[in-house]
Amino acid sequence: MKISINTNFLFAICFLSLFIYFQFPINSIAQTCNGSLGDPVVDASFDSSAASIYMPANSYTYSGSTCPDSEFYTITKATSGCFNDSGITINSDHTGNGNFMLVNASNNVWNFFETTVTNLCPNTNYQFAAWLLNAFKVNDYIPEITFSAETIDGTLLGEYSTGEIHADSHIWTQYGFFFTIPPGNPVIVLRMWDHTPAGTGNVFAVDDVTLRPCGPPVTASVTGNGDTVNVCEGNTNVYSFTGSVSSDFTNPVYQWQASTNSGKSWQDIAGANTTSFVRSPTSTGSYLYRLSAVESTSASIPNCRVASDPVAINVHANPIVSAGPDKIEIAGTPVQLQGSVVGESPIYLWTPPAYLDNDTLLSPFASPPNDFTYTLFATTLYGCKNEDTVQVKVLKSILVPNAFTPNGDGINDTWTVPSLINIPDASVYVYNRLGNLVYHVIGEPVNWDGDYNGKNQPTGIYVYYIKFKSTYPNMKGTVTLIR
Repeated sequence: MKISINTNFLFAICFLSLFIYFQFPINSIAQTCNGSLGDPVVDASFDSSAASIYMPANSYTYSGSTCPDSEFYTITKATSGCFNDSGITINSDHTGNGNFMLVNASNNVWNFFETTVTNLCPNTNYQFAAWLLNAFKVNDYIPEITFSAETIDGTLLGEYSTGEIHADSHIWTQYGFFFTIPPGNPVIVLRMWDHTPAGTGNVFAVDDVTLRPCGPPVTASVTGNGDTVNVCEGNTNVYSFTGSVSSDFTNPVYQWQASTNSGKSWQDIAGANTTSFVRSPTSTGSYLYRLSAVESTSASIPNCRVASDPVAINVHANPIVSAGPDKIEIAGTPVQLQGSVVGESPIYLWTPPAYLDNDTLLSPFASPPNDFTYTLFATTLYGCKNEDTVQVKVLKSILVPNAFTPNGDGINDTWTVPSLINIPDASVYVYNRLGNLVYHVIGEPVNWDGDYNGKNQPTGIYVYYIKFKSTYPNMKGTVTLIR
């Protein structure tokens, strides 16, 4: 028997199937925003508390274990050695510095994420997305996560399935889809659930669940410099930013914003309400800037804004350079300089290189024949520079007087060694003929008046001993006290 099928009917069925597929895609990869995204209206990073505020009632139960049993979940920074070592090791969340949710599936099709959102932007696309990871080495039962968005009265606005999240890669992957807020701006309910029953391997990690507006493209750049500028401390250049928005905007309102915490939060820049902005010099730090835009009809709703990718002005500190303390070179004995440099991957050099054993070391040995000044120059990875100088004073010899007359006539009343004034590491000892110590100073000017413990020492020959911490050889001799 021949069956006749109406071609108009077939066309209608095909059109309806395509419409359902594109409105409610199943087993597809994550959809991406072809325009610009706004800041998250929902931002579930699971970092603020142990249990999740997004877990609905009568669903999974929180566990303090990093290896939760079936029908339990946990919030953790890492997990390892779970499920008889069948679970993989997860060392961090998808950003590397926070917590994530670990869910051990249930036979019940329970939501593991649910939240209600208000004050969105009507007739605007929003991206509902999350980062997911299969947490088992080998799966008999494979996680398959469904996202949905609906109004409070149950009207489905969109639904998306990840398809099977296999265990062959074990990398964090973002999944998600877009839906449109209807006119009237109703209350929206977001949900996520795993519709694969519990079984070996159906354990998965969840991180950074977000809801973000998606609008027409917005771009920004630093005029003549692309999207990143690196300058040094003290730079006085003024940089101009230029932005543009898609013609899909009808009547956009603009706002430049700045962030000083790597984009974790943004602040509006007062008066910066056009597609161009001029930045004044700042102190050291990393500064991000972006242009946000929104239709004028929704300008009062922050959740409607979308923004360009950020552009960066990085003001790098000049290196901290010290050439070290001034040095005394005695009779051609080399002295070691004590330079130091702190900065971003610095390179350094002593100038001039004359009489140095190595001008590329921070602590070279110097042996100039006469008084000499050295400069330590340093340059960082980003070309930031600084310098400092050190003086090397050269003493041809140390002259030690061999007699003094402490008789109070104001002439030669004390024994002094002027050459030691500039040598702070010298220690001076004076002994009487019995070997008793009668005078001692360390790092101070030598100025012996011939007394010991308030008593005049007798005329005679005394032995002095001068000890140096530097490489200069110690000295020994005699001094005659004459009264």
